[in-house]
Amino acid sequence: MDFSNRDLSRMNLSFSDFTEAKFNATNLTKADLGRSVFYRADLIEANLEGAELQAADFRQAYLMKANLKGIYLGGVDFTQAALTQADLSGSTLNSTVFGENYLDEVIGLDSVIHNAPSVIGIATIYRSKGNIPEIFLRGCGVPENFITYMHSLTGQALEFYKCFISFTEADDVFSERLYNDLQGAGVRCWRWKEDAKWGKTLMRSIDEAVRLYDKVVVICSEQSLNAPAVIREIERALQKEDELARQGKEAEVLFPIRLDDYIFNGWNHHRKADVIAKNVGDFKNWNEPEKYKKAFERLLRDLKASE
Repeated sequence: MDFSNRDLSRMNLSFSDFTEAKFNATNLTKADLGRSVFYRADLIEANLEGAELQAADFRQAYLMKANLKGIYLGGVDFTQAALTQADLSGSTLNSTVFGENYLDEVIGLDSVIHNAPSVIGIATIYRSKGNIPEIFLRGCGVPENFITYMHSLTGQALEFYKCFISFTEADDVFSERLYNDLQGAGVRCWRWKEDAKWGKTLMRSIDEAVRLYDKVVVICSEQSLNAPAVIREIERALQKEDELARQGKEAEVLFPIRLDDYIFNGWNHHRKADVIAKNVGDFKNWNEPEKYKKAFERLLRDLKASE
């Protein structure tokens, strides 16, 4: 069956078997293709914008340069489909299957809407060499720990160290801005709000986070430096530095940044000297764009991984 270059827009083609059919450069806009089978079909440069594709089978289909914008892709199976330069901008995923695909050249993955987790096969991660937007992977339900190590597992060089941001509720607005800007600059980071309920589970989580991430960025303010969880994090980061130093390895783990001068003038701790001996980033005037920009660029430089 060859439907190439034809106008099939708005047609009801649901529950059909189009195995190995040809739809190259076909206009399928707003067509109903739900639950149809496109196994090994050719849909190169096909326009499917606004089409109904729920539970469609695109296994081993050729969808290079296909327009899949704004489509509901719930239950769609893309296993082994060729998706190079296919445009998924604004589409919605729900239990969508990506198995053994190359997603590194797919367009619009960072704008996809996730109604529920989807399936991302490990082969897809490796074939794409880790070049898949992290926001897309998170939306699909890929575990944060895997995303953290994904680039090293796929052999991709790391430009920045992995870090997480420790803060308290009082500094939430600033922490969110810092987190968004770091993510935008390519830094893999995690916000850790330290006002969570204190207990053994939280303590284990803190210890695990310090172990997992390369750098600990602590937002220091009068409120945060009186929070037990923040203090524990500072202590664990310094202990990690001590251990790394004994092993002759890179020992800079703790990155304190301040929103006021409490760390110098009011805070008392038995390892205060070790903390303030560091270059404590100055974000006191973070509401002033130029001063924030200067302090942020300094922090970004310090988080840059060694060549």
